Amino acid sequence: MSKTPHRWPHLLMLLCGAAVIGFFFGMTEIQIEGGNGWACALPTWRIESHPLLDIFWGGRPMTGYHAWVFSFMLLLFHFPLLLIWRFSWRLEARCMGSLMLFWIIEDFVWFVMNPCYGLSKFKPHFIPWHKHWLLGMPTDYLTFSLAGLLLIWWSFRGKEITA
Repeated sequence: MSKTPHRWPHLLMLLCGAAVIGFFFGMTEIQIEGGNGWACALPTWRIESHPLLDIFWGGRPMTGYHAWVFSFMLLLFHFPLLLIWRFSWRLEARCMGSLMLFWIIEDFVWFVMNPCYGLSKFKPHFIPWHKHWLLGMPTDYLTFSLAGLLLIWWSFRGKEITA
């Protein structure tokens, strides 16, 4: 990326865009869920435990709400590929990396801006659906921040992607 400094504005705008979308969706989810995180009070189906949830979902329950909203966001973050009618593995990495960062930002915004939580309650004993913590945050935050940033970094390396 250092050989093409004109890519830095694109990278920064992509990161800012994911952050802004994460903020807005986090605020939307506060309106939907209130203080009842992980859809615990929503009229939706739930699978409380399953070995695959431990592997792929951090031990959290799978809910109908989350199945639909995660699928919707996956499609939404890939929609630009339909607009430009182009696919490459670099574009896929950019979409997936942006989606990962979006979810981390959205989740953190939900806690910090939620009147029922705030930063003072961003702790494991207040948030039972985040079962694994490291360095004062859910391990998902570390894992997906690193994975998302690496995917985005890789997507900007090499030949520039043009529409």
